[in-house]
Amino acid sequence: MALHTWLIYFVAALGLSLSPGPNGLLALTHGALHGRRKTLFTIAGGAVGFIVLIGLSMFGIGALLQASLTWLTVLKWVGGGYLVWLGVQVWRAPPIGLDLPHEAVPARGGQLFRQGALSALTNPKGILFFAAFLPQFIDPAGSLLLQFAIMAGTFALIEIATELVIASMASRISPWLKRVGKRFNQACGGVFIAIGVALPLRS
Repeated sequence: MALHTWLIYFVAALGLSLSPGPNGLLALTHGALHGRRKTLFTIAGGAVGFIVLIGLSMFGIGALLQASLTWLTVLKWVGGGYLVWLGVQVWRAPPIGLDLPHEAVPARGGQLFRQGALSALTNPKGILFFAAFLPQFIDPAGSLLLQFAIMAGTFALIEIATELVIASMASRISPWLKRVGKRFNQACGGVFIAIGVALPLRS
């Protein structure tokens, strides 16, 4: 993967990780309930789930590319349209808020890990999202396995870092999200829309 392509991917993945989603909300909730150290299990589980989804998406796309490179162009435009649609949904979404119990129920690390992984794997939009997002960056002439390692590793590290910040600042972030969450959602939705419009136009 060329450096400039990776940098664009990095910026896009960072914007996507900051946008509202079930794993971010889970990290926020577990951070407030269990603290940062235990929430590391939740975050690790989510990262593993995302790596699995990226693998399924990329190697499924790779199978299509073996049939015809035309599929890559089709996937880019269909994926771009899906990302625009997703951006509109995020733009219109209500602010995220937390309604936490007064006392946290003790949880084991393995349980939190499973919750994080299942949150990523069972999100029906997850596989669709990566199937729409990843074709914008795939080089059909390059090694798919190497590109998978780079893209999955980059996204997982970004997701871990952002969710760790969310979990560490859960008590501060939650009131802020309730106060300015609508504008935050609009900013994140704008990121999706911009990605969906701009990336398919890249040569």
